[in-house]
Amino acid sequence: MAWKTLDDMDLAGKRVLTRVDINVPMEDGVVTDTTRIDRIVPTVKDILAAGGIPVLLAHYGRPKGQVVPEMSLGPLVPALETAFDQSVTFIDGNYGAAVGDLKEGDIALLENLRFNPGEEKNDEGFADRLARLGDIYVNDAFSAAHRAHSSTEALARKLPACAGRLMQAELSALEGALSSPKRPVVAVVGGAKVSTKLDLLENLIEKVDHLVIGGGMANTFLAAQGKAVGTSLAEHDMADTARRIMDKAEGISCVIHLPSDVVVATEFKAHAENKIVSADACPDDMMILDAGPETIKAIAGVFEASETLIWNGPLGAFEIKPFDTATNAAAAHAAMLTKSGKLISVAGGGDTVAALNGADAAEDFTYISTAGGAFLEWMEGKTLPGVAALDS
Repeated sequence: MAWKTLDDMDLAGKRVLTRVDINVPMEDGVVTDTTRIDRIVPTVKDILAAGGIPVLLAHYGRPKGQVVPEMSLGPLVPALETAFDQSVTFIDGNYGAAVGDLKEGDIALLENLRFNPGEEKNDEGFADRLARLGDIYVNDAFSAAHRAHSSTEALARKLPACAGRLMQAELSALEGALSSPKRPVVAVVGGAKVSTKLDLLENLIEKVDHLVIGGGMANTFLAAQGKAVGTSLAEHDMADTARRIMDKAEGISCVIHLPSDVVVATEFKAHAENKIVSADACPDDMMILDAGPETIKAIAGVFEASETLIWNGPLGAFEIKPFDTATNAAAAHAAMLTKSGKLISVAGGGDTVAALNGADAAEDFTYISTAGGAFLEWMEGKTLPGVAALDS
């Protein structure tokens, strides 16, 4: 796909409708984590520097087309003003008149778009109403790009459109990792269930050279190979599917890597008594909670032999110690290789970001996506409406 960026647009004197994701956590009316706000600052600053007037479009929560005062974007204004280091005009009523009063150097924020039932219905009428407010459309919300809503899809077709800096970075990183990667490519896929990541696995085995499977998903694959997994989390009804994926991967020269040794315990709790056993020797009364040291060593070797890494999901029960060991060790090794220029590393998904942050590895990865569902759907090979609408 080809999309335009801010560099391709003449923004001087133009009202720039800028779709952002500022769906941030709040407590008692105060923003508690400004990460998503901080990430839109480069786009807003660049629009201002080019003489444009940013009009921010966003949603908050799920008001389902109703005005829900607790989901107003008004309380976000102080955090936005701090991030942009200037005042922000909040518009909660007559959009047209208020936007018409804006001048160069101003920043405006419209009230929660999902207060209007047309937003989530991708209503053309609502998109027309929004389009009349601006001259140019910028999408900087990759995390909402998998939704065909008025502000992400219909609006992009009604005005000259481009990607903002955050969207540009996200698309460039993902295109580089999956569409035209440096090879060999290794993907790490973890998580609880195979059933929730079937599309992802099916797509990846056709695009990567190595697929490392961890977490509860690995237990399902081990069980499908006839190995005992004790009381481990595993989807035994997915055994045929797991075998089909392994057979297909073998036929197209994608090497699937499963644990060769595992950490087992009798209960799922922090610092539970545990031991390391071969992956085919889990006792009947115990559960697999992490990959073992030999597996960690093998994964490190795969990373060292690869040029590109895509990561989605932890390798074990990373939420509780010491079962975060494999995830932390693999993440640290990937970060070290990336920092030394030997590996391009792209990661995404809520659990993944939390795991990499917990391992103090996130900062050294090439790119970390906070997009969640959109990141996963991209990895699954699906067309994202908000991205497709930008195709020039």
